Amino acid sequence: MRETVDIGRRIELVPMDPHFHDITIALYRQQRDEGPAFLVHTYSRIAGGRQRIDFVVKAMEVLGGMDVTPDELLRFPCWGEHELACKRIFLEACKLDPKDKIEPRPLTILDRKSGMNMTALSLGDGVYQVTADGEGRGAERRISVIGNGLIKLGEMKPAEQSIDKVAFSCRHDHDAMVGLLLIRAPNVRVIMREQDMAASRGVLSAPSQQR
Repeated sequence: MRETVDIGRRIELVPMDPHFHDITIALYRQQRDEGPAFLVHTYSRIAGGRQRIDFVVKAMEVLGGMDVTPDELLRFPCWGEHELACKRIFLEACKLDPKDKIEPRPLTILDRKSGMNMTALSLGDGVYQVTADGEGRGAERRISVIGNGLIKLGEMKPAEQSIDKVAFSCRHDHDAMVGLLLIRAPNVRVIMREQDMAASRGVLSAPSQQR
């Protein structure tokens, strides 16, 4: 397995991977001249560990629309920060079993609370409009909830002072990322609580303490 000396700053941790011998997997951020890059890493030397890391990297590439550099780091095509979204992409990638098919999430979800289909429509330049297949105050309320969820999960911002439009500061489109975040947007409070709990997790163990 590759030895890494300066692996950067840890930003997220999966203490026990349920799909591969309960190994610990962590996400690290490194700063490059072009912008931030991210490393998926484990200290575990168990046979097959490298293949599991490669799977998680591939899943992040597809689910988050990320690029893989020649030295096996992940980055966004815009070379932007998007750190909070990257953490979510990492966690969702680690939930996948190696037997699972990896594919981008659609930009439409069924909102269970309203029964309506909610769509994040790309308008270009990093702007997305949240629409619903229903009408009335109920639709407007759920559109507002979904838009607010995307703002918090993706560190986006309101666009054009509208409740239905949100945008990335990098002004680049990130369809795959938005599709992944859209699934969690209706329950953003739960996700934010999970993130607060994650921030209090322990550090990645030293190699001698890993399986």
